[in-house]
Amino acid sequence: MIDGFRRSEARWDVIGQQVFFAQRDNTEGPVKLTSMDAWDGYVASRDRITRGWVDARVRNPVVLTGDVHAHWASDLKLNYDDPTSRTVGSELVCSSISTGGNGADSASGSHPWLRWNPHLRFQNNLRGYVNTTITRESLVADFRTVRAVRTKDAEVFTRASFTIEDRNPGLQQTGDTPPAVAVAARTATSDDLTSAGTIAWETARP
Repeated sequence: MIDGFRRSEARWDVIGQQVFFAQRDNTEGPVKLTSMDAWDGYVASRDRITRGWVDARVRNPVVLTGDVHAHWASDLKLNYDDPTSRTVGSELVCSSISTGGNGADSASGSHPWLRWNPHLRFQNNLRGYVNTTITRESLVADFRTVRAVRTKDAEVFTRASFTIEDRNPGLQQTGDTPPAVAVAARTATSDDLTSAGTIAWETARP
């Protein structure tokens, strides 16, 4: 992979993989609690890959991720413990299509983990997918969702949109459909948004 970074002449280098790449500290305070099933369990390897694309001067690195049954979007850093460190890439995490049932909506930015993980930019538990439109100037990511997967012919709508500009790493939110508008969706409860609730939501299997 590192050799591929060095050889790449692409405008956009898109890395598709299975588990959360950015750091996610699950608890507020001085003690860091992360998932060993994600790249947080392989910090040295993640650092080697990230530094690999930075050293190779990859033009626009974007990581596409699945697995956690929820939508997330994050800026990628060389040092996640320093909020002022520069952003060196972006990650888009896709929800499940139907696993987990209807899902739940919540206001953008309301998940507590975003408070102490400022590189995490978005989280939502509705079902759906991420649609990306890539041009020479930008990559636009639309988080496409449904209010209820058990409702026949349920409308698909864009819950949030982010833009990554060419040579400008990091996510810029350009669209938001809050729960007040998506009124038919179940709203996430306080239990859904706790660390334990999030972990249970992402790891439970039918």
